[in-house]
Amino acid sequence: MKTALRQFTFLSALALATSFAQAEKADRSKPVNIEADRVTVDDKNKIHIFEGHVVLTQGTLTIRSDKLVVSQDAEGYQRGVATGGSDGLARFRQKREGKNEWVEGEGERIEHDARSELSQFFQRAKVRSGADEVRGQYVQFNGLTETYLVTNGPNATTVPSQQGRVQVTIQPKKKDSTGTP
Repeated sequence: MKTALRQFTFLSALALATSFAQAEKADRSKPVNIEADRVTVDDKNKIHIFEGHVVLTQGTLTIRSDKLVVSQDAEGYQRGVATGGSDGLARFRQKREGKNEWVEGEGERIEHDARSELSQFFQRAKVRSGADEVRGQYVQFNGLTETYLVTNGPNATTVPSQQGRVQVTIQPKKKDSTGTP
């Protein structure tokens, strides 16, 4: 029974992952705007630290946190770490490509690596696409492989527990007049 439940949870999370992968493509070509109470710039090491009521916007993408650290490697790829925010949670929101739906996520820490297209949500992690949702202590989405990993322990670990379990909610898809979803 536990194996079947794990397989269902994994397949459900995988189905949700394809929704997350289809964020607004036009956002990539839009300028990035960041507001904060303070910014520290280290041009030599290519690190920018934004602190205090940070709001990053790029097209339909919005990230809100107390602190955002953005670093850039020699090839121009960026890596961002957002921490804190309202109720101690960093949050993001972005419109899905070609749909009137949004992808939203939150965690005490959100990390995104543009090179690997890996997004990670740590502690009290939740990602919602439309009406579907996954929750755990750790959520990882790989944009290249379009796969999800959701665990009930920190940093991709699994902790035997009846209370701290991964939760997945998948809403039935509405069918059109031809009977197809």
